[in-house]
Amino acid sequence: ALVLALLYVGGVPLMKLGATAALGGGMALFLALRKEYRRDRLLAFLDPSADPERIGYQIMQSLQGVASGRLTGVGLGASRSKWGFLPNAHTDFIFAIIGEETGLIGALVVVALFVAFAVLGVRAALHAPDRFGTLVAAGITAWVVSQALVNIGGVVGLLPITGLTLPFVSFGGTSLVVTMAATGILLNIARAGRAKAPIDLR
Repeated sequence: ALVLALLYVGGVPLMKLGATAALGGGMALFLALRKEYRRDRLLAFLDPSADPERIGYQIMQSLQGVASGRLTGVGLGASRSKWGFLPNAHTDFIFAIIGEETGLIGALVVVALFVAFAVLGVRAALHAPDRFGTLVAAGITAWVVSQALVNIGGVVGLLPITGLTLPFVSFGGTSLVVTMAATGILLNIARAGRAKAPIDLR
């Protein structure tokens, strides 16, 4: 997603970009479907109830956690899924815990914050003082937003589980530090765009 976003912003024609993406996606899909364990993991999200004790276990537990939150959630700290039922509840599946504890309202707030990040990132890229700033801002925005999209999509069963963490939220100091550093660069580009000054990445 990051490479495709940068190629698009860099001016690569959509026909060539689409053909390259289709070729790469087709090859990745072919390799994923060749081995049974890869194929099971990739297709588990289509029908997790077909094997709820093995391949579909994580998705089933995630969906159960999200569903039990209903509209307003069971309360902060009151999640039951995180106590051993849902694997990786503090990292890859933290969004399921958010949905359980804060309900649909809290989950939508998290999604809205990532949408706001996307809007502000695109705005920073459009108003960057030079081409380098545009590419950096677009790359950072595509990275954070696509990672959030893949993570949330996997948690709610719309996409295969990939193991990507939820930016800014999942447990992990290194991930948080790197993401915050990238956000600082994005803010610097936005500030330089308002002032129309050269970008300083020091």
